[in-house]
Amino acid sequence: MNDSPLSVYQDLVPPMTDLQASAEANRCLFCYDAACTRACPTSIDIPGFIRGIATGNLTGAATTIFAENILGGTCGRVCPTETLCEQACVRTTAEDRPVAIGRLQRYATDAMITSGRQPFERAPATGKTVAVVGAGPAGLSCAHRLALLGHQVSLYDAKPKAGGLNEYGLAAYKMADDFAAREVAFVLGIGGITLYPEQRLGHEITLDGLRQTHDAVFLAIGLGGSNRLSIPGEDLSGVEDATAFIERLRQSTPSAPPAVPDSVVVIGGGNTAIDAAIQAKRLGAAEVTLVYRRGREQMKATGWEQDLALTSGVILRTFAEPRRMDGDGHVQTITFERTTLSDGRLTGTGSTLTLSADLVLKAVGQTLLTGALAGIAVQGGKIVVDDAAQTSIPGVYAGGDCIASGEDLTVQAVEDGKRAAHAIDAALRLSALTAA
Repeated sequence: MNDSPLSVYQDLVPPMTDLQASAEANRCLFCYDAACTRACPTSIDIPGFIRGIATGNLTGAATTIFAENILGGTCGRVCPTETLCEQACVRTTAEDRPVAIGRLQRYATDAMITSGRQPFERAPATGKTVAVVGAGPAGLSCAHRLALLGHQVSLYDAKPKAGGLNEYGLAAYKMADDFAAREVAFVLGIGGITLYPEQRLGHEITLDGLRQTHDAVFLAIGLGGSNRLSIPGEDLSGVEDATAFIERLRQSTPSAPPAVPDSVVVIGGGNTAIDAAIQAKRLGAAEVTLVYRRGREQMKATGWEQDLALTSGVILRTFAEPRRMDGDGHVQTITFERTTLSDGRLTGTGSTLTLSADLVLKAVGQTLLTGALAGIAVQGGKIVVDDAAQTSIPGVYAGGDCIASGEDLTVQAVEDGKRAAHAIDAALRLSALTAA
């Protein structure tokens, strides 16, 4: 591994060459009723697009992907294919190695995005307008599909740039260079979508206002809050949410990366914790320790992600729960209580472990900000939607991380947005027929 801090900005897995892509595509058996397609939340015709690569039809391959997943470029980079399509690949049984579906998907989609070609044309204008709040994966997916169906979309986002987690929250080594911005430009290139940055729900815009000026509203607001540990010392300087750390890194440049101290402790067991830990190590931290309260088997991060952290030099400690942080204004140590699982329940043992820490990054989950959601039913910290993705307010739909639709994955958010767009389209067309 490159120990230079610049390695944090370099592709973890480089793109395939033409020869590599051709050889890998020809390993596909082009299964009928393919298990890999059934394992994909967006139902991409995986054998179909791989056949396009194998026969030299990159345009057809990319169009097949984008027809189901307009953010196929991002998903080709960050999707946990090892637990989805590639896990289902029949080559895994025959050869103990699946077809590299994710890398092939990136190969095809990158070619089209780089070419500047738009694979789809909008349907005739319907005269209907839809407000999409949140320009992350779910919002971009919904906005693109609505525009494709002929509706006019107003796309609002609280940040200066569109892209959501793709722009601000994914590890820089997973989304190298300016790909997130180029992908947004590709999505908006369909036409019929007007982007309004720095428009926060409950501040510059309101739900009531959007309902009055649009025929429907789609909420893709994600989870804007972060859980607290609620332990002494949590408010010391040097204690930060991992998401904020990753955002600072993503918005910096290789020529001026953020500085990290020698000793970093990351708390959590999901992909955000892994991303933060690896990036801190690649930025030059002498020692990075990731601590999780349960065992490796219970971590949300996949085994592949965990192994990546270990091979990157991250120390992984399990069965330890934070109890206090200490320091003179700035964090210096963090104390954990060792834990154990008893009949599936986590309990403390009374034994403690104290680690030195110049920086503590918290990755213990995010929460839905409900202040601007008056009248919308929320349950278990998520917006409640019906089978058509509609909330408790008629004409207001939701998708992505803010609803409980499955795994908190980019590919799931894309599917949520696409599904909601078709539900909105059906409702608007039915309304127009009724009015006529």
